[in-house]
Amino acid sequence: MASPRRRVKVVIVEDHTLFAESLELALTLEGYDAHRVDLPEVPPSEAKLHSLIMRTQPRIVLLDLDLGQHGSGVRLIAPIARAGADVVVVTGATDRTRWGHALHAGARTVLPKTVPLGEILGTVRRLNYGLSVLDVEERERLIGAWVGQEQNLIEIRERLTQLSRKESQVLEHLMGGFTVGDIAKLRVVSEATVRTQVKSILAKLGVSSQIAAVSMAHKAEWRAA
Repeated sequence: MASPRRRVKVVIVEDHTLFAESLELALTLEGYDAHRVDLPEVPPSEAKLHSLIMRTQPRIVLLDLDLGQHGSGVRLIAPIARAGADVVVVTGATDRTRWGHALHAGARTVLPKTVPLGEILGTVRRLNYGLSVLDVEERERLIGAWVGQEQNLIEIRERLTQLSRKESQVLEHLMGGFTVGDIAKLRVVSEATVRTQVKSILAKLGVSSQIAAVSMAHKAEWRAA
């Protein structure tokens, strides 16, 4: 009698061809109906990409978080999960708050690409048999770290909205690597004026240095309006 694993379809969504092929081969040898998605050269719409992934109605999807020109894999997790497939994120990303984001979106677990291939196969096997693949406390901890970061970003963005138009322009110049002297020449004002504006920026953002202010703005992916 055929192994039940042969009826289990596993799709691999990965922009690194060699890694994807290695997973495909290993899963096939284990008896799974595995194949990788050939990502189009021109990035399709999210709906089209989702359709490519789900066209064979997979039971399990192994998904990378970073899909190169195709963007973040996180956006694909929720629609794949809603369609009834288990998502296992296999990623080179080491930022565990990103792992929490993936779990919050609906992934069953997250595995770093550095784990032995056998661990990935073991995770697929456990999902196939309806077993847990991630400790509840670890899941909650990772999701909590992501939620905390998101709250921090909300607070940062709220502080950035307090900047005046001129202060926003000065901060954007600082983000571009300009010095106070450079900004003064560019804006045709005195360095004292720019220093006053910088001092106001630091006070509104609650930081003590230009480096901290620039770091905060980059973290929030902020740009002057």
